[in-house]
Order: sequence, then C-alpha cells, then structure tokens
Amino acid sequence: MQLEPASVVLLNADKATKSWLAVFADLVKARLTTLVLLTTLVGFYLGWRGPMNYLLLFHTLLATALVAAGASALNQWIEMDYDAKMPRTQDRPLPSGRMQPVSAMLFGGVASVCGLVYLAFAVNLLTSVLGAVTLVSYLFVYTPLKRVTWINTLVGAIPGALPPLMGWTAARNQLSGEGWALFAILAFWQLPHFFAIAWLYRDEYAKAGFVMLPHVDPDGSRTAQQSISNTLALLLVSLFPYLWQISGRGYLVVALALGLAFLMLAVRFSRRLTRSSARQFFLASILYLPLLLTALVLDKTK
Repeated sequence: MQLEPASVVLLNADKATKSWLAVFADLVKARLTTLVLLTTLVGFYLGWRGPMNYLLLFHTLLATALVAAGASALNQWIEMDYDAKMPRTQDRPLPSGRMQPVSAMLFGGVASVCGLVYLAFAVNLLTSVLGAVTLVSYLFVYTPLKRVTWINTLVGAIPGALPPLMGWTAARNQLSGEGWALFAILAFWQLPHFFAIAWLYRDEYAKAGFVMLPHVDPDGSRTAQQSISNTLALLLVSLFPYLWQISGRGYLVVALALGLAFLMLAVRFSRRLTRSSARQFFLASILYLPLLLTALVLDKTK
C-alpha cells in the first residue's frame, strides 16, 4: 500500500475540519462585505434627515449584503484558476476544492439578482441602479482588466466607492454633491491601499497572470508616484464633507490630521519601497478609513 504524502494528508484534514460557515465566509469575502455594509451605513446615516427610519436602513443593508456577497462569489468563480496560482488565495473555497464551481455560480447569481430586485422594491430604483452599476463594473470591467492592464486598479476604485453613495441615495433618493463627496473619499482611499498590497504581493500577482502596476514598474518609481498623488488627492477630498456642511470643525481637524499622517507614510513608502514600508503603509490605510468614518458620523451636522 502506498502512503499519501504528508502535505496531502494535512490538506485533506483541513478540508474536513473547516466548517461550512467558514467556507461560506470565504466565498462571500466576509471582511470585504463588512466594509461595504459599513460604508453603506455611513452614507445612509449622513444622508438621512429627521428621526431614523430603521426599517428602511435594514432593507438597505440586507439588500446590499446580497449584492456584495453575490458579486464576491461570482468573482471567485470567474477567477478560480488564477486564485489557485497564488498562495494568498489558493485556500479559497473553489481552488481548494471545498466548494463546487456550479454551487458558487448559482449562489452568486441568485444573491445578486435578489439583492438588486430587493433594492428596487424595498428601497428605491436609483439605489438599485447604482447597485447594478457596481456589480457589472466589478465583474465585467474590473475583473477582466486585471489580466490586461494595471489601469484595472483605477477602474476597480469605482465599484468599490459606490456603496456609500448607495447609502446616501437610499436615504435621499437623489444624487447630490454630498453623496459624491463620500464616493470620492472611498475611491481615492482604495488606490494607495491597493498599491501597497500590489507591491507586497507583486511576485504572486505576476505569477498568476494579473497585470498590476508593480509588474510593469520594476523600479517602483511609478508606484511611488501614484501612491503619493492619490494619498494627496484623498487628503483634499476628505475635506469635502466639511465644505458641503455634512460634518463640522471637529471632523475637519481629524481629517487634516489623518490625511497628513497618511501622506507622510506614503512619502516614506515611496522613498524606501521595502516590504516593511509597504506593510506599514497598508496597515495605515486600514486604520485611516474607520477613524475618518467615525469622525464623520460623530460630527454630523444636524
């Protein structure tokens, strides 16, 4: 009798012990979906006037969760062969064999459609249209572009920044400058955040066939330039909520402090371009967004 290699035994054991709840959380990218819901919640809260309509908020978040979960599942179905080539993604449900591709496809399709219909009937048509734009641009523009050009990062910032605008339109049923200000903050935040990730995992992305900026920028000069310019742009657009009178002076002080600190780390990353500086820059982006959103919410003008 031939004994199985230890790596195969461990992999099979891991497949057997990982719960379906954990597998499902991986399929819907639970952390990303949570961020989507958090930014949608902030957009709704800032856009709502008068006593809070908790039922409408519940419908908005549940429907948005369905769209986000469905989009994540469909994205993994489309990219399962590429995910299998990268250590950071090869343990996802499809490349690891924990879930069948047809199951992910069916769940993703049904959840996405149900979420859009739910938004249209329980919230409003405008928010549903924005949800559809998010879904289509994420799956059929950003996802294929990842294998063609590094511009995919700029394009991908659009669907990633639409959730707070969806929260705003769910509350107001209209597009306005205030809502677009929230969109701009999320859009420009994503760019330095992802450039740090792309630099950290540039070899993995290249091996898997994804064209990211560090792949076409070996010396890192363009990555450094993009990181600084977009962090500076983020600092500027983060002031819009104060200018639009969404939040007050307390928010303005916090936005300036966070923006300048983040910009300093961007400059530090651009000068060193090491894994350590990239990791620090990435961690700073993780801290920046919740702190800024908290300041927005706490200092909302009544």
